[in-house]
Amino acid sequence: MEPANYTRVTEFVLTGLSQTWEVQLVLFAIFLFYLFILPGNILIICTIRLDPHLTSPMYFLLANLAFLDICYSSITAPKMLIDFFVERKIICFGGCIAQLFFLHFVGASEMFLLTVMAFDRYAAICRPLHYATIMNQRLCCILVALSWMGGFIHSIIQVALIVRIPFCGPNELDSYFCDITQVVRIACANTFPEELAMIFSSGLISVVCFIALLMSYAFLLATLKKHSGTGESTSWAMSTCYSHITIVVLIFGPSIYIYARPFDSFSLDKVVSVFHTVIFPLLNPIIYTLRNKEVKTAMKKLVNRYILCKEK
Repeated sequence: MEPANYTRVTEFVLTGLSQTWEVQLVLFAIFLFYLFILPGNILIICTIRLDPHLTSPMYFLLANLAFLDICYSSITAPKMLIDFFVERKIICFGGCIAQLFFLHFVGASEMFLLTVMAFDRYAAICRPLHYATIMNQRLCCILVALSWMGGFIHSIIQVALIVRIPFCGPNELDSYFCDITQVVRIACANTFPEELAMIFSSGLISVVCFIALLMSYAFLLATLKKHSGTGESTSWAMSTCYSHITIVVLIFGPSIYIYARPFDSFSLDKVVSVFHTVIFPLLNPIIYTLRNKEVKTAMKKLVNRYILCKEK
């Protein structure tokens, strides 16, 4: 399509999760859990930062994971809750691009961070005598920074592909937020090259990282069962690996479903998107924490300390 003779779209209309007022009220009540789980993730970060016993690289990375999950779910959840009470759900073009940018920025950063966490577990299990030397504080900060940088580069690529596409109507997105899978569908041009590039950038990366992470954790579990006994340290290490595998599946599963296929509309798209953008990100650090006695004990001490101070 030639760049001339079309009217630029300045805003998008979101259809939301439902058009029925009663259903929207029920959904609003369900998604209020966001307001209750969010402080729990903040408590995890505060606990790791304040407790002197939680200074290992694993907890430093867990705190970063919790922070990224808070950011990721907060990109879509607040507006979604507000839009339940708005008849016409609108987002401006700039706001749509910003939402798209931060979704891919934080989401990709989290995927890269999970790769770093897998490397951390490899060093702890396979190189225990050299773990403190390998995973020092400086290297941890560098790896986290590289994760953020990788997410930023990935997101810039997505935005660069989107902003060059002409939008001349319709401007209705069959979703409750802006993402490339919805925006590309309403473009008034042939978007096959951009769609292919997006699938390669988001989908293929997700699939490759997912398979690599599962293989790495399978190797770590096999190593633990082969060379270690049945002591408490072995059980703790295996529990940690299982927690990481759970988080990997929850993050990469929906991402692969959404991005590793043509951007056609399917009936499960909204359901998977809700779990991917709101529910799973908030649950990930909690799933990890529930299997970690040290973090749970530190959280209880932190809560009791502040409760006792208030009572005094």
